[in-house]
Parts: sequence; C-alpha cells; structure tokens
Amino acid sequence: MITLDLALPDTRYPIHIGQQLLDKADLLLPHIRHRKVALISNTSVAPLYLAPLRQTLERAGVEVIPVILPDGEDFKTWETLNLIFDALLQHRCERNTTLIALGGGVIGDMVGFAAACYQRGAPFIQIPTTLLAQVDSSVGGKTAINHPLGKNMIGAFYQPRAVIADMDLLDTLPARELSAGLAEVIKYGLLGNAEFIGWLEQHIAALRNKDKTALAHAVQTSCAMKADIVSQDEKEQGVRALLNLGHTFGHAIEAGLGFGTWLHGEAVGAGMLLAAEASRLIGNLTESDVQRVRHLLELAGLPTISPDLGVETWLELMSHDKKVSGGEIRFVLLQSLGQAYVAPLPQQILHELFTGRFIEKA
Repeated sequence: MITLDLALPDTRYPIHIGQQLLDKADLLLPHIRHRKVALISNTSVAPLYLAPLRQTLERAGVEVIPVILPDGEDFKTWETLNLIFDALLQHRCERNTTLIALGGGVIGDMVGFAAACYQRGAPFIQIPTTLLAQVDSSVGGKTAINHPLGKNMIGAFYQPRAVIADMDLLDTLPARELSAGLAEVIKYGLLGNAEFIGWLEQHIAALRNKDKTALAHAVQTSCAMKADIVSQDEKEQGVRALLNLGHTFGHAIEAGLGFGTWLHGEAVGAGMLLAAEASRLIGNLTESDVQRVRHLLELAGLPTISPDLGVETWLELMSHDKKVSGGEIRFVLLQSLGQAYVAPLPQQILHELFTGRFIEKA
C-alpha cells in the first residue's frame, strides 16, 4: 500500500492506494466517531462491494446504515440528494456520524455535498470504485450536484477525512468506464507532466487490461499531481483551474446531449482534443502535437469526434462554466504538451473550432 498525504491550511488527510483495502478496518476507524456510519452506494456498486465493506466495519464494532441510490449521472440531482438526508434523519444520525461514499464520481460528489450540508458539516470518507473517481473526483474536496443548465453548478468545497483507492475494485469496472477514467489520467500528463505522457503511450494497453501494477502507478502519479495542485489552491482561485483541461468543452457536451448520454470521461477526452486543436489554431501546438493527443485518446478507447451542437449552442452552454469571469469564457489551453494555462479564445477561433475537423459532420 502507498499512502500520499494531502496537506491544506486547515486540514490534511491520507490517500491510500493498494489492494485488498476493504478488509483493513484500521484505515477507516480513525475517521469514524461514535462507531456509526452511513454507507452510501448505488444500485450497481452495492451488490458487489457493500456487503464486504459492511462486514469489515461491523466486525470492528461499527453500526452501519446502508443507503442505496439509483445509478447514473442523470440522478445527480436535488431529489436524489434528499434520499441521503431522508436516511440520515430517519436513523437520527448526529453531526459526528461519518458518511462513507462507496461508488464512482457521482456517488462521491453527492455524498460529499450531503456531508457538507448535513447539520452544517459531517465527516465523510471516499472509497472510489471507478478509475475516474480514484484519480480525480475523490481527491480535493469538490462536491456538487448538476442543474439542467450546467454540470456541478451547485456544491461546496468540502474535504474528506480519507480516500481509499483499492485497485481490486476496478476488477468489475466495465471497459467503457475504464476508458472514461483514462481520460482524466491523460489529462494530468497534458497539463503538467510531459514524461507521464510518454509513460502512458507505452503502458496504455496494460492499463486497459487492468494490470494492477500499471493502474497503481497511474493512480499514484495522478493523485500526487492533484494533491500538489490542491494544496496550493484549495478553492480554485488560481492554479487549480488547470485541472479543468477539456472540461469546459466536455461539460457542454454532457449538457447538450443530456446528462448520462456520454460518460464524463468521454466528454472530457473529446474536450481535451478540442483544447489541443484550439491551442494549435492560436499557434501554440504543432499538427504533430495534436495528432499525438488524438492517437493517445484513441488508444485509450475514447471518442475523438465531438457532437455537432451548433456554434450558438456551444457558446450558450459554455457561458455557464464556472471559469467564466466578467462574462468572458476562459479555457484551459496548452502552451505545449505538458504545460497548460487559462485564457479566453477569440470568437473567430471558436467558430472555426466548432465547425472544424473534430466536430461530427451530418
């Protein structure tokens, strides 16, 4: 097991990465007060992993309240969030009751937001069960639900007490979900680690085949990069915005098609290619750089052609992005492969981008 430490001005917490971690009560007990937890999962993950984790906790003398939510991005709503509050109130859970998120990014985001709100702040633990959640959404304390007009627009910065990334939980992850997680892994190389891009090109087949050593390295590298960035900028006032590479475009795809039509990682992957193409159009990247990004995304099993939403729809959807400042849409762009920055794009470039080669043709 590898343990990383995320240190912030007001808190710090461990990120445990390894195998057979659901059996290790000692990783959980320091973060559980009064020996009572709400174990929150969904209809896809709970049949696989809720019982083993519950047994680990109950053997350690912890009372477990299971809460099973519907699965899917389209359930990341106020209505589903209220199911968590209903269960907490019905079982007379106190402020010190620990919430445990057992699932992917949707579960992690909703449980974290519920913890931030319940009695003005309850402790919670992240146990991510998808690659995307292990390398990105479970770390850093961003919690949110969706709104029909925008993704993750209602939420809070609220840090977990611990993150437990068990590679064994990826054994049952469908191939499409694994590829979606690889998009976020690739993101870390593109925004700040050119050497990692080369490693990914060499090991992408092993990652897609769920090689545990390769997966652990990818998760460790990604989490270490994210922990470093979050420690510098917890509330996304500066450098943390770089972690949104591909997300301004990707969130527009998700909202434009309807949440859940494309997986988040699929939309981010296509969005990163659009960011690379935009970076070429303004003179930063070469054609060879763009094709290298495209090829890596293809090797990861990710889409490289974005849906044709129409220029006006693209602009309208992106106008709700959280990086908008003074009414101006700001994008994470690439100065080079491995170096990112945030800046607006000229309207002419956006029009060329949204009618260009990486947009689906009728």
